[in-house]
Amino acid sequence: MNANRGLSFWSLMRADLNRYGSGMSMPALLRRYLSTPGFKYSFWMRLTNHVRNKSVIWRPAYYLCRLILNRQSLKYGISIPYNTQIGPGLYIGHYGGIVLNDMAVVGCDCNINHGVTIGVKYGGKNPGVPVIGDRAFLGPGCVVIGGITLGNDVAVGANAVVLESVPDSGVVAGVPASLVSVRGSAEYVVNTHTRRPARTP
Repeated sequence: MNANRGLSFWSLMRADLNRYGSGMSMPALLRRYLSTPGFKYSFWMRLTNHVRNKSVIWRPAYYLCRLILNRQSLKYGISIPYNTQIGPGLYIGHYGGIVLNDMAVVGCDCNINHGVTIGVKYGGKNPGVPVIGDRAFLGPGCVVIGGITLGNDVAVGANAVVLESVPDSGVVAGVPASLVSVRGSAEYVVNTHTRRPARTP
């Protein structure tokens, strides 16, 4: 799965910006960059990944971007490696305590809230890293660990610990998480057409 779908840096930025209810213009991008730490982190994460595979003449820019991204990580408590496969339309509602393994895969139009961990499991049942589908909502403080798959339109409740795969439109909660409904994430994920704000389950 290629979560980025081969999109350009500006296409990814446009999709991310839309999730915050802003159209793609330089004034809108600047306003969001200055006012929203989650978007600022996404900007440097996307840009670092964009320049890393360019020709050697771009190498100084790549190292500069990594330096700035590391600074943003320490400042805002967001640890999402620049090479993580994350689809367009990433929305980081609140910052702090966010940790993603660089081998994880996250689909498009996903919400990641504060305190979210997406991590690797090395042994036991379901070793590996998670693959998360499109339009997923990851509630505050939730943990998703192991070689599991969260389908499209999945919602994970606050502080849930997800150790098993979740089907499309599944809503899970608890420790360990279990399926509580199949209503999906539509109530929680920002609709980029109606600009409906996301809310916490």
